[in-house]
Amino acid sequence: MLDRTKSDASERVLAIVRELLAKRSIERPVGNHDDLGESGLSSLDLVNLMLAVEAEFDLSIPELDMRPANFRSIARIEALVTGLLRAGEPIGGV
Repeated sequence: MLDRTKSDASERVLAIVRELLAKRSIERPVGNHDDLGESGLSSLDLVNLMLAVEAEFDLSIPELDMRPANFRSIARIEALVTGLLRAGEPIGGV
């Protein structure tokens, strides 16, 4: 079941990235391990990406984790999100 959650998180992050790229009129395929900066996202786009990820997954990314390295690729964002969601499960218990 964890793989399904990871796949879902990856697809949701990919949708956010595609939307940001579309706003910049950039149409190109983006793989899970592609560098998002090289794909066309600016540093401001990465800030917007962080905010969109927080909203999409209803979580707060700790300041310590708001580093460009964690938002360099879809795979890294997915790992961050699943880690934060997993860490939040015992606390929320929803």
